[in-house]
Amino acid sequence: MNAVAGAILVAFGLFLISLAVVVFAKPAAVERFFMAFASSARAHNTEQVVRLLIGASLVIRSAAMWEPKFFWLVGCAIVLSSLVLILAPWQWHHRFGEKVRPILIRRMKLFAIGIFAFGVLLLYGVFSTVSPNAAYTVVSEKSR
Repeated sequence: MNAVAGAILVAFGLFLISLAVVVFAKPAAVERFFMAFASSARAHNTEQVVRLLIGASLVIRSAAMWEPKFFWLVGCAIVLSSLVLILAPWQWHHRFGEKVRPILIRRMKLFAIGIFAFGVLLLYGVFSTVSPNAAYTVVSEKSR
């Protein structure tokens, strides 16, 4: 389960980094991608299922990641917000998106820097896993 969660997080981290690159290379394509968010009940539900998968992966994998409390909190926030959005009518999410998307598109390059940074942070968190013997090693070296 931990390995599957790690693979999902690596794929998501690479997706975020790729999306950030595409913002600078083909901004119109990314704009169309963002405009599809919450555009229908199906898009809304698909988005929430993907978010739940990523959030649950963060919660599952966080104990073995760099800064486990941070990634656990981010995962819990994603899961909880996804559950709220699943329970809410998709039209509410759509109306919210109609207000937020124009702001996002105007500041897409700034947003891209943020998602690039989070993608790199996520990959760093996954690949700098905490060794299960890390605490033992620190205690052993201090007792010498």
